[in-house]
Amino acid sequence: MARSPTLKTEAFVKWFRSATPYIHQWGGATFVIAFGGEVLADGGFTQLTHDINVLVSLDVRVVLVHGARPQIEEQMRQHGVEPRYVANRRVTDARALACVKEANGIVRVEVEALLSMELANSPMWGADIRVSSGNFVTAKPVGVVDGVDFGHTGEVRKIDADGIRRRLDDHEVVLISPVGFSPTGEVFNCTLEDVATSTAIALRADKLIFLGDTAGALDPKGRLLSELTVKQADDLIAANGNLPEDVRIYLPCAARACASGVKRAHVISRHVDGALLIELFTHHGIGTMVVPESQESIRAATADDLPGIVQIIEPLEQQGILVRRDRQRLESDIGHFFVIDNGQNILGCAALYPYTAEKSAELACLAVNPFYRDGGRGERLLAFAEARARSLGMKSLFVLSTRATHWFIERGFVEADIARLPEARRSHYNVERRSKIFVKEL
Repeated sequence: MARSPTLKTEAFVKWFRSATPYIHQWGGATFVIAFGGEVLADGGFTQLTHDINVLVSLDVRVVLVHGARPQIEEQMRQHGVEPRYVANRRVTDARALACVKEANGIVRVEVEALLSMELANSPMWGADIRVSSGNFVTAKPVGVVDGVDFGHTGEVRKIDADGIRRRLDDHEVVLISPVGFSPTGEVFNCTLEDVATSTAIALRADKLIFLGDTAGALDPKGRLLSELTVKQADDLIAANGNLPEDVRIYLPCAARACASGVKRAHVISRHVDGALLIELFTHHGIGTMVVPESQESIRAATADDLPGIVQIIEPLEQQGILVRRDRQRLESDIGHFFVIDNGQNILGCAALYPYTAEKSAELACLAVNPFYRDGGRGERLLAFAEARARSLGMKSLFVLSTRATHWFIERGFVEADIARLPEARRSHYNVERRSKIFVKEL
């Protein structure tokens, strides 16, 4: 007798199938992944190597940029050097620079060692990852700022993108330390975020990913903002002076990268095992993604959109929030539907049924994927429906609802009697469902 799959197995199969579009999409893509020295200090890099191995096996071109702050602090402690910061930036004198060099060397060797593992019965079995490092970063001194001489603290002047690409073309993982060199042979201590951002821009990377201490950017109610445009990120930074330190550092870099040619930038938590894979291979992700501009659009639905529409409305039908629609009827009514999509997935849908004689239209089946409900997509679908109804000469818009009554009231709808319904719609009113009727004058 054949064994039936367990729920865990079924969930794995469902996830793996849903990840297939991303597997196709990321093959040959360039990812710049930035992580602080804390990932190594806390022992978290071992799990991260497993995820990097997955990316490499899928033919993703991986550039790693590591930090070394805790390792530098430890070297300073051992050598009796007092750390000095001004405006959260390290002042690097000659003694501090010696510690910076030693710490970065230690980190680089540890990273290369962990990426070289090929233990049997482990995720790294058969990995055969080759790591390449080099003097890819040309830097310049920060100089004297507000009377403070930052010594050997530097900023990125240029990234050798061609040199990095040659290593990537040879199927190597490129590892970059936050250290830059000048044409005169000087060494400068740079920041992780500066090097990572400049590298991603120079490579015109598909993704720049920061592994931070928090889940990502939050809204005023403490909810994770899964997606921000560059403008939204800039507005959030300007309006909120109490952002967590990692978000305060990484979010401006993510916005800068996307404004300069990087396709996507992400801020995710380093504390969640597998966060990198969750962010890259699931619809909802796990952190905050910054995009150059909204890739979403609202358009008329087609027959090809039916599976995506069903995927969104079916759970709501099962919960009784939406009236169950016969799939054949749904197919015949597809001309009344419009959807919001991001070029890959249907994120929401709605339908508009005009009643010409009464100059009134019904807004029906308004639904948004639960992972995308905090981005104002319901409002955008409603605005699209109102504009469409006006273009058809409609004077009012009505909706029947049992569970979302307050949402419609907050957006200008007023509860009405059944007599306000067009006669043809009134005859199909489901008395047992007892839906409330709301009308908005256009």
